[in-house]
Order: sequence, then C-alpha cells, then structure tokens
Amino acid sequence: MRFIVALTGASGQILGIRLIEKLIESGAEVYAVASRAAKITLKAETEYDESYVREISTRYYDEDEIAAPFASGSFRHDGMAIVPCSIKTASSIAYGIADNLITRAADVTLKERRRLVLAVRETPLHSGHLRTLTRLSEIGAVIFPPVLSLYTRPKTIDDLINHTVSRIVELLGVDVDYQRWG
Repeated sequence: MRFIVALTGASGQILGIRLIEKLIESGAEVYAVASRAAKITLKAETEYDESYVREISTRYYDEDEIAAPFASGSFRHDGMAIVPCSIKTASSIAYGIADNLITRAADVTLKERRRLVLAVRETPLHSGHLRTLTRLSEIGAVIFPPVLSLYTRPKTIDDLINHTVSRIVELLGVDVDYQRWG
C-alpha cells in the first residue's frame, strides 16, 4: 500500500508523526510532506523536527516541490491524510486553491476519487469553517477532527494519541487492532 501524509501548521503534530510511524509499521510506503508552518509547530510541540519526518518516511518533500510524483493523478496511491489539517489548508482544498504540494496533492486525490482524510484542528468553529467543512465532505473528503475517545478509559496522552491515529489508519483502509466501543 502507498499513502501520502501531509502535516500542516495546526496544533497536533504528534498525530502526523504517529500516523507515519504506524503506516510504515504496517508495511506501507509513506510519501510525506510538511508545510513551513508545520515545521515550526513540530519544533514547538514535540522533540521532533523535519529531519525525523524525513527519516521515517519512504520519501519526503517540501510543500514547494510541486513536481513531486503525487502532484499528478497518474501517481497511484491508496489515500492521503492531512494530519493535522489547518483551516487554511482545508479552505484552500475546498475551493480548489492548489498553490502548494499539499493542496495540489489533496486536489488530485479528490479528483481521482481516492480517500482523503482531514484531521482538522480548530475549535471553536464559526459558520465559515462549518461551510468549508461541509463543502469538503460534499466533494469527497472525510472530515476527522481528532476528538478524544474517552470510552477507552485512557491512562496516558499516548493512549489518546494512539487511538486517534488507529482510527485514521483504519479510515485509510489498513486493518488495525485497537480498542473499539463495546
């Protein structure tokens, strides 16, 4: 399996890191891309930096590398996740503003009818955000705000992170074992 994982500048960078790690552990190829803002937020929130994302990914690209293979619909992949996804990125995708590799790859993913999962990290949401997210859902994106699943009775923050990431991995079509409701 082959996936694209993008990290944007929203809070929640550890989710994107863990997603890449979990997909790689499952045997998938992961083509990763990080925005400039993601690199800043990554350093602020975690002990990781861009070099770690580059190290754990099958291939790594900067958001300006618009000639990356997955900027084209002819590049076959099994889905894309933007984790975390900023409202800026979500808005660009919703309205077809493909001005960097992340938004271009998302646009291509949607036009090729492949799975696009957006872990939108914004709260509270105003009406403009909600209209944007509705538009994204209508054009085929899966909107997945990383909301806490407390029914798992998590003991640590890692428990919360791992459960959320497992749900995203499953949405991408990879079988994963995690604690489910009931």
